[in-house]
Order: sequence, then structure tokens, then C-alpha cells
Amino acid sequence: MFKPQISAIICTHNREQYLGAAIDSLLAQDFPGEFEVIVVNNASSDGTPQVVESRAHPRLRYCYEAVTGLSIARNTGAKAAQSPILAYLDDDAVASPQWLQVLSAAYQRNEKLAIAGGKVTLLWAEGTHPPIWLSSGLAGNLGAYDLGNQTQLITQPGLTPRGLNYSIRRSFLDQVNGFDRHLGRVGKNLLSNEELHMTELALAQGWQVAYLPDAHVAHNVAPERLRPGWFLNRGWWQGISEGYREQLTQSVGLPQLAQGGEKLLRGLWRSLKYWHDPAQRFDNFAYAYGQIGYLQATLQAMLKHNARFSQTSKSKL
Repeated sequence: MFKPQISAIICTHNREQYLGAAIDSLLAQDFPGEFEVIVVNNASSDGTPQVVESRAHPRLRYCYEAVTGLSIARNTGAKAAQSPILAYLDDDAVASPQWLQVLSAAYQRNEKLAIAGGKVTLLWAEGTHPPIWLSSGLAGNLGAYDLGNQTQLITQPGLTPRGLNYSIRRSFLDQVNGFDRHLGRVGKNLLSNEELHMTELALAQGWQVAYLPDAHVAHNVAPERLRPGWFLNRGWWQGISEGYREQLTQSVGLPQLAQGGEKLLRGLWRSLKYWHDPAQRFDNFAYAYGQIGYLQATLQAMLKHNARFSQTSKSKL
């Protein structure tokens, strides 16, 4: 009977131009045991089904999720998977040949390991190159992730592995009732922070999170992302995501508004301070812009809370 030791899952939405290479990198894994590859088509309207069908392989499985949302698709992939370890690869990424082997071995060595991910380098399209205003920090918004060449445990949630190169133990995922569907991308919006939230939950419950440099993945940089407007939009959604994540873990009120306002002013001041350095100037401006999204999410949460409190008070009269 086929019993995979690890399941490689690709959740995809309208990325037919990259999807084939992602699938091929998984089918070519140098893995000594059994593994499966699952493609979750998340309401794509392009040629995604044809890309999968053209790669008929006994390890490859396909499923369709009609409700748009990365966290929803990830949960669908988890339900379809047959193994205790789930490894998620983005549809526009390419896994190194030893990717699954490195991940699987880490979980076998450490029964407390809940989450693990590895180094991510960037693949530039032909004719494109990093713009002068792109800092190393903003490169992280394109997926870059490098904590060095040594394996290490993650104790700061902000350093959590990137979702495009991400694995999780099924028992932990079940324990926290899956990925939170209110975090993670939905269509073209850039909601995020679902991995950071998972790391917070794991550490709080006594699990461990690891960075495994040899579990390497390369991520394609779409040329349309190399515009300042894309990074500003990404920063704004990052702020929205941070606001939503805080709502899951704590009450939201005036202290959060003050914190967001202080970060906004700090980012603007640093942007002016580094005016003659294009990368640092734009990095800080994008950071400040993201705080507008954070403040918006915080204000909306406060208004909803006040409305519920007012309604409850009226019902008691």
C-alpha cells in the first residue's frame, strides 16, 4: 500500500506560466522514500488543469478548490494529503533536488518540530535586474529569505520561514484547526502573516520552528513586481495583515493606534534622512506607507467593537 512519508503541495491561482516548472522540480526530487505531489487549483481561470494533465505521473494528484484564498487552498491540500508531513511550495518557485529529503529528515530527528523552511533565492526574468531602489529588506517582499548557512531554531516569529518554502507537521496543523482563512492571500489582495501567526501558536504551545538552509528553493520574480507601486501596495497589505493578526491575539485599541502613528512618522523621518540613498529612502517610505494599512485595520476593528458593545448595551435596556 502506498504510504508517503511527506506530501509536497502546490496551491495555485492563475500561474500557468510558472506552474509546470514547479511541478517538475517536485517530481524530480532525490528522495529515498515515498512521497506524493498534490496540486490544488484554487479557482484558476487559465490553463492550470492542462498544465497538470500534461504531466501524468503516479505520484501526482490534482484537486480543485472553488473558494479563493491561499489559506483555504492550503487546508484543502492538507485534507487531500496522506502523510504526516506537509511541504508547501509556491506555484512560481522551483525546489532544489534535495528539498523534500532535508525537510523530512529534520522532522524525523526532532519530534517537537512543528514548522520548518529553508533558504529562498530569487530568479530574475531575462532582461530584468534588481532596481537601484530595491533594498535587501524589500527583497524579502519578493520572497528572498536567508538566515545563513547553519541550521537554527526560530525563536522570533518575525524570522519565520517564508510561505513559498514552508513545511508543517500535520498533528500540529490539526491541533490549531488549520490555517486561519482570514490571513493569507485572497485573489489579488496581498494579505499575509499566516506563517507568522502559525509560528506564534507553535512557540506558545511548546513546539519548535526551524530554518534549514539546505532546503533551498528559488523564486521567480515576475517583471510586473519591479515597480515602486507594487511594493507600496505590498506594504499597505502587510499593514492590514498585521492589524488582523493582532486582532486574533489581543484586544485592539488606542495603544495600537499610537504605535501605528509612531511607526508612520518614524518611517517618513528615516525616508528623509536617507534621501540620497535610493534603496534606504524607498525602503523607509514603503514601511511608512504600510502603517496606513495597519491604522486602517485597527480603526475598523475598534469601530466594530464599539458597534457590538453599543448593540449589546441597547439589548439589555
